[in-house]
Amino acid sequence: MGCGRVGATLAQSLEGQGHSVAVIDQNPEAFRRLDAEFSGNKVTGLGFDRDTLQQAGIEDAYGFAAVSDGDNSNILAARVVREKYGVDNVVARIYDPHRAEIYQRLGIPTVATVRWTADQVLRRLLPMGATEEHRDSSGHIALAQVDVHPGWVGRPMRALEEASGARVAYVTRYGDGVLPTPATVMQENDTVHVLLRTDEAHHVERTLTHAPEVSA
Repeated sequence: MGCGRVGATLAQSLEGQGHSVAVIDQNPEAFRRLDAEFSGNKVTGLGFDRDTLQQAGIEDAYGFAAVSDGDNSNILAARVVREKYGVDNVVARIYDPHRAEIYQRLGIPTVATVRWTADQVLRRLLPMGATEEHRDSSGHIALAQVDVHPGWVGRPMRALEEASGARVAYVTRYGDGVLPTPATVMQENDTVHVLLRTDEAHHVERTLTHAPEVSA
């Protein structure tokens, strides 16, 4: 929902990866931001209106991104899609970062505008494993964002480190950076950033993107 610069970029990125995409905007002129080659469904209407959502194919949707320019519209649409249509992969764009924690507690991942990119939304909708954010001058050490499996929720960060061999550098929680302590526990919707050896990146990704092993 929302065919501004970010919405158009997101829609075209998803289509470029082979996904079927529908874009909703109440202003039909907004669809001009899409490339002429875009073949997805363009639906004029309000993103929280059920008729509009059904026209866009919400009943068959894997994910939904509310990226209009209004916080209230975004969160309302996200809640309708999550609660009425049972879509699990939902993310909402939020201009007011102080609201983010409230919406996170409602089970809706949010991204504040100051940290906004289409890539961040894409990661929320389609987990991508591990993505490098920085590499040292030798090329041997990297800082990477990892899409951690929900099975790690409730476990201490040291458990992630012991299993993967990586070091948790920091966690993004409700839009804020958190430096972990030995007592810090993985919470739902945490974004985890780890330091790892580049030659061990595949092992770290394979370990953390899968549920932890259960001891007999």
